Amino acid sequence: MHRVIQDIEQRQLRKDRPRFKPGDTVRVHFQVIEGQRRRVQVFEGIVIKRQGAGARETFTVRKQSFGVGVERTFPLHSPKIEKIEVAAIGDVSRAKLYYLRGKVGKKARVRQVQGGRPLSSADAVEPGAGDGTQPEPDPETEQQPEPESAAEPAAEPEAGAEPEPAADEPAAEEAGAEAPRV
Repeated sequence: MHRVIQDIEQRQLRKDRPRFKPGDTVRVHFQVIEGQRRRVQVFEGIVIKRQGAGARETFTVRKQSFGVGVERTFPLHSPKIEKIEVAAIGDVSRAKLYYLRGKVGKKARVRQVQGGRPLSSADAVEPGAGDGTQPEPDPETEQQPEPESAAEPAAEPEAGAEPEPAADEPAAEEAGAEAPRV
């Protein structure tokens, strides 16, 4: 019986979710049903916690709306979530960021990781990727071949450095004599 429940839960898990953690700023595109109408509402804020596992995993997002703190908890694998975008990667050392509830304005900000690349649900990670079992290609280090016709620009002299003499001018400094002034 226990195996049947696990199989059902595995089928309900969504694979198109990006990797994010508490402290990251995310945009959650959530379907809102009002009577017969459906619309997509975007909720952007800082993830203050993730809890649960499997199909029951949830995450809570907090934002300031007109000076009032608003928190919303979303089921991670809900079919009503169309897309999750990671807008910024936060640098925090806690799993639950409840201390943000007592802060307002600039004090409620989270330090951002320098050079971090935000992900969207289109950049979802395959199972096994990122856990050290498979090598991950780095798009920034992959270099495109340069066309042969492109010439490299000449290197400009550094600020404060003396310009090098032209090839046809004698180097007065090398001879030890000063050049005559005109």
